[in-house]
Amino acid sequence: MNKFEELFAAYPFSMSNEQVKQAVAELLQAHKEENNNPQVWEQCLSQIDLTTLNVDDTTEKVSLMATCVNTFSQHFPGLKNVAAICVYPAMVETVKKTLTANVGIAAVAGGFPSSQTFPEVKIAEAALAVKEGATEIDIVLPVGKFLEKRYAEISDEISEIKAAIGTAHLKVILETGALQSAENIYRASILAMASGADFIKTSTGKIAVNATPEASYVMCRAIRDWKAKTGQKVCFKPAGGVSTTDEAVSHYTIVKEILGQDWLNNSSFRFGASRLANNLLSSIKGETVKYF
Repeated sequence: MNKFEELFAAYPFSMSNEQVKQAVAELLQAHKEENNNPQVWEQCLSQIDLTTLNVDDTTEKVSLMATCVNTFSQHFPGLKNVAAICVYPAMVETVKKTLTANVGIAAVAGGFPSSQTFPEVKIAEAALAVKEGATEIDIVLPVGKFLEKRYAEISDEISEIKAAIGTAHLKVILETGALQSAENIYRASILAMASGADFIKTSTGKIAVNATPEASYVMCRAIRDWKAKTGQKVCFKPAGGVSTTDEAVSHYTIVKEILGQDWLNNSSFRFGASRLANNLLSSIKGETVKYF
């Protein structure tokens, strides 16, 4: 038995996709409504990585987004700002020059969104993004290698990127919609955490199936199990397709019930989103808001 077989043996997971779906339905039926309130909406707003990852991103567009974050408290006194701004590596410098608010700068790197490039390129891109000013790096686990069970290559790659970015936080995107089963999502979560991930994240937002409540449930179970065995707290980020207040409350409820209060803050739990911020603001204010 190699070390990865031993790793997965130490973290068994036997729920089928249907069993996970049923467990999520029961959890949300029992607890979601108690979290569907302005206090939770405000908390979710403060946990957003405000994101633009489009082919037509320009310095003007990214600067405007950062300016909106800078002036947020003037327009919405009493509300907490978003947690971070997330952009492509080439736009980190623009955010750094514009941003004055006390929020993080996240950059996708490592051949985002497919992770289909050379490990050396991934490492260099992540390191360069940090050099430009990124405080957080989001990379994609190489799904093809995972499906081929090339776990050592994946682990080495994640560990080397983690070493290259120093004190910046590393978020590992599992691309759960491509992993085919709940067991694969769980194993990918364990592998990413064992390799040095500070966060595990559901999705890139660039494929058909992105963040689902079922993926969040499985990943939070893995985080809970990892904490129980190692004492290490790993953080969580659902991303891709989380755009409505109702969807945010669903993911919030899952995190609250599985991981508990220690994760209900913007250091431990983020949403990767672009439209969600305005939708949460609209729910909070009781009227349509198009600020971001």
